[in-house]
Amino acid sequence: MAEVSQRKRIWGWYFFDWASQPFHTLLLTFVFGPYFAGVAAEYFLTSGLSEEAADARAQSIWSLCLTVTGLIIGFGAPIMGALADTTGRRLPWVIGFSMLYVAGAFALWWTFPDGSTMWPMLIAFGIGFIGAEYALVFVNSQLPSLGSQSEVGEISGSGFAFGYLGGILSLIVMLLFFMEQPSGKTLIGLNPAFGLNASQNEGTRAVGPFTALWFIVFILPYLLWTRDTRTPPQGKGMGDALKLLVKTVKSLRRRLSLSAYLGSSMFYRDALNGLYSFGGTYAHLVLNWELVSIGIFGIIAAISAAVFSWIGGKADKRFGPRPVIVISVWVLIVVCVIIVSMDRSQIFGIPLAEGSQLPDAIFFVCGALIGGMGGVLQAASRSLMVRHTDPAAPTESFGLYGLSGRATAFMAPALIGAVTALSGSARIGVAPLIALFLIGLFLLRWVEAEGDSETWTVSSN
Repeated sequence: MAEVSQRKRIWGWYFFDWASQPFHTLLLTFVFGPYFAGVAAEYFLTSGLSEEAADARAQSIWSLCLTVTGLIIGFGAPIMGALADTTGRRLPWVIGFSMLYVAGAFALWWTFPDGSTMWPMLIAFGIGFIGAEYALVFVNSQLPSLGSQSEVGEISGSGFAFGYLGGILSLIVMLLFFMEQPSGKTLIGLNPAFGLNASQNEGTRAVGPFTALWFIVFILPYLLWTRDTRTPPQGKGMGDALKLLVKTVKSLRRRLSLSAYLGSSMFYRDALNGLYSFGGTYAHLVLNWELVSIGIFGIIAAISAAVFSWIGGKADKRFGPRPVIVISVWVLIVVCVIIVSMDRSQIFGIPLAEGSQLPDAIFFVCGALIGGMGGVLQAASRSLMVRHTDPAAPTESFGLYGLSGRATAFMAPALIGAVTALSGSARIGVAPLIALFLIGLFLLRWVEAEGDSETWTVSSN
């Protein structure tokens, strides 16, 4: 088989982000999430709840789904990474979990507007989400093999930027040709493509099969170009994998920088995932936006994410990932404060005229900042993890990174769900994210800017 150049390997790796980003852009944040929230809220409204109570109940069950999947992803990720490192292979795991991604996404077609399939569709979404996140653990672990330590920050940022471009294009296609407005027409006045029935929201429901097919088509460059760079096998089977995991976890006692970084990223990435997971539902439930408006909002956020991820990669290369992370977190804290302090009738307690469009304009700016700073934060975080990665067990190292990002992934949804239920307000429910960001920022004080991978390699030999 012909040798694949390093440049082509990098582009193949970029294409995984391009192929998988629509799950987050279309399903988690801007189309399916808000659509499901609307279906659930309408279901609870017809059962006798008030509008505010129905909105809060809808947000609570979305929180429940993300809490359960977060637990499964968090505690399974390092085990999956250890299993891969015992064999020295990653590609078979990527393919296997990609199949879960495709199956879960495709099944969302059956999310009927009457709410009759609400719970099965939550399960389907969870299966797809688990597949997407587990596959990403193995893809992330390939980053150290794509460039030197000074190059991986820029490669990581460019990968996120390229992925967000895929998210933008997929969202534009959905808006122009599939998602129906209240009139039954798409954004450019067409009937939903392929004769889909607008009265049954089939154009919007097509987001599931569309996301699955997008992934199947665009994953091909990754499969063809990004070959496995095998690491030496470190055992066989689950027993050896668990031994490797235990050894790695025990080593954290002697690695203050890595331990602090995993703890820090656990909190701030959980908060970021909370923003992604509830941004669209906030717009739908609090600001009463239609799904097409949320889609346009998503395009602006994704464009911002693509541009800022690329710029962030350049900043990472020049200044290192740690200061980039600090700035991004502070901007996202300010955004959260604004979101919690605003609804259709007031901003920071200042009453607004009825029908004021100021909350819409402010939330569009917030969306651009969430997308932009979120993209920068993810890319820089992946880069800083490379600086803490054990070269002998890169997948296990990124499994721990996956654990830090997902072990408490139940926390943001659970806190949002609990505060939403106690306050009866979907707006106030977002408040816990501020505390999570602040805790992550505090723990970052003990993280070495250049990581500890070289120190650890020397001391462990």
